[in-house]
Amino acid sequence: MTANRLYQLLPVIHRLRDAGRGEPLRALLQIITGQADEVGEQIARAYQDWFIETCADEVVPLIGALVGNPSTSRRDVVNTIRSRRRRGTLALLEELSEWPARAVTLHTLLGVTQPVRLGARPFARTLDLRDMEALDRVDGPFDTVAHTAGRRFTIGAVGLFVWRLRPYSITETAAFCVDRASNHYTFSILGNDTPLVADPVTEPSASHIADETNVPAFISRRDLDARPADYYGTSLRLWSGTGSKKQFIPLSRIVAADLSGWGYRPRGDQVAIDPELGRIAFSSRRAPDEGITVTYHYAFPADCGGGEYVRPLPPDDRTVYQVGPRHHPTIMKAVEKWRREGPATAIIEITDSGTYEERVDITLPAGRRLELRAAQRTRPVIHVPDRYGRPDSLRVRGDTGARLVIDGLLVAGRGVRVTGRLVRFDLRHCTLVPGWSISGADCEPADGGEPSLELDHTTAAVTVSHSILGAIRVNTDTVAHDPAPLVLRDSILDATAAAYHALSAAAGEPAHVVASFLRTTVFGKVCAESIDLAEDSIFTADVQVSHVQSGCLRFCHVPAGSHTPRRHACQPDGVLAVPGADRDAETRRVRPQFDSIRYGTPAYARLARQCPPEITTGASDDSEMGAYHDLFQPQREATLRARLAEFTPAGAAADLIFVT
Repeated sequence: MTANRLYQLLPVIHRLRDAGRGEPLRALLQIITGQADEVGEQIARAYQDWFIETCADEVVPLIGALVGNPSTSRRDVVNTIRSRRRRGTLALLEELSEWPARAVTLHTLLGVTQPVRLGARPFARTLDLRDMEALDRVDGPFDTVAHTAGRRFTIGAVGLFVWRLRPYSITETAAFCVDRASNHYTFSILGNDTPLVADPVTEPSASHIADETNVPAFISRRDLDARPADYYGTSLRLWSGTGSKKQFIPLSRIVAADLSGWGYRPRGDQVAIDPELGRIAFSSRRAPDEGITVTYHYAFPADCGGGEYVRPLPPDDRTVYQVGPRHHPTIMKAVEKWRREGPATAIIEITDSGTYEERVDITLPAGRRLELRAAQRTRPVIHVPDRYGRPDSLRVRGDTGARLVIDGLLVAGRGVRVTGRLVRFDLRHCTLVPGWSISGADCEPADGGEPSLELDHTTAAVTVSHSILGAIRVNTDTVAHDPAPLVLRDSILDATAAAYHALSAAAGEPAHVVASFLRTTVFGKVCAESIDLAEDSIFTADVQVSHVQSGCLRFCHVPAGSHTPRRHACQPDGVLAVPGADRDAETRRVRPQFDSIRYGTPAYARLARQCPPEITTGASDDSEMGAYHDLFQPQREATLRARLAEFTPAGAAADLIFVT
């Protein structure tokens, strides 16, 4: 496409004559060629604007309006068009969900008489009481037996089963030894029972219907026994020994067993695994001499409290001291090297998900900044040893202007104690185990009400974000120092019982802090001098604030009888303000209800389905109150129900069923 292509089409005689006159015809045809090119481009562009893949950006909302989605996102409009073409298919219903899901035509599970003319069509059959696997799946997403008509199973019924709990991995960490004489272990390093979940496998095609390997379903004993290769080696793995000397235990030695009472005894070289409790048992003949190493997946609602998920770690040029295999063997070795070399700012990074049982005592010189953190995709455990006769804790001391950040760790055995003149202390994506340790099937805390974080005569500004921790105790001279700021954001503060203080000074006195609670769930009493701001938070027990003239609580649940600053749109204040409301009945009704209030359980601190809407949609943006506010589950559910109504097959009715 040249500017002279029209001129080249003229006969040679005309071009020669034009050349003799100074080529005015050539100049005219160049102008005409340019206009022709512009018209041609407009025609081509108009043709491209007919298609969402090639149209101009300003045309995207117009095409979107034609298909009922006036979005400015090309991807969103493309997905809408693709969904319109696949309308009514089960695979499409699964794609509509932001949670892992499985769509089932429930009417095919109705118990009907087999028509002779349809031959051997696979209708759901009558339940065989000897088929234990089918019995375990009744009313679940993988149910195959026939049902009578009613409630869920009706003509044209379609069920979308969704899993809200997410799978989180723990990679190559030590298992907890429950009884060395009997060779009993738990997958959880804390010694509590934890059900194992499958690591979902990507579906092979867009038309594939999700099966048990494509969703984060809890692994049952029968599933592990019937299909061990689907789970062992992918979702869970075992090694005999620890460190570089560990040896992988092959699949041939693995057996599924019920270890609820530790009554099952493995034979020979067998290794028994109970995936429903997260327990392991070895035979006496092949007992490991140096412990075992495990990899497994557990379920949890959100990225909170530390884990092998991607955390925001801003890039910087600070000096990094690494702890782990092929690096410093202990945290204190790395701390001592940092002290010798003396950079003003540094990072001590733990590179694996191992367990570090040592007494950590960090002293920060004036003006120094240190960050103790886990590497990306790891969750190390610091187990503070409990030694008789000494005040054990992870101790942090700092001089004037010092700063410390702890990021991505799990601290058990004891809590964290901060002293000195630090200017700032940040706790991010960490778990300070409430009650110091847990055990058993009910995850009962060992020391209920004991503090996980002690602020002992320090003026540091403390910020806790995306973390789980036990009670906070503040021991500060109320005369010599002004109250320091304490901010909890997207976190769970758990005193382990409503009778204990989650935030206070010694003996339940008001904590000398200016507290802020943003999207936080608090289990236990709060007693503080002042609360600057509490927003979208849940307080399950009494809140007592000394200075109520300043500060504000908005869109929170605050129990009746609490003494707080002014409140705006809080519950149960909202329902009690309705004329004629029964105060006692409404107070009992509008209170938060949780699936679990014990740390270590899969649905810890998650609001129950029967929780009143004043709590589940009572936040400032109509999301739920508490630590899981940013999951926006009410909005997700409402959007999914609207999409199901639009894309469900004609004549069918969709039902949204939550598995977890």
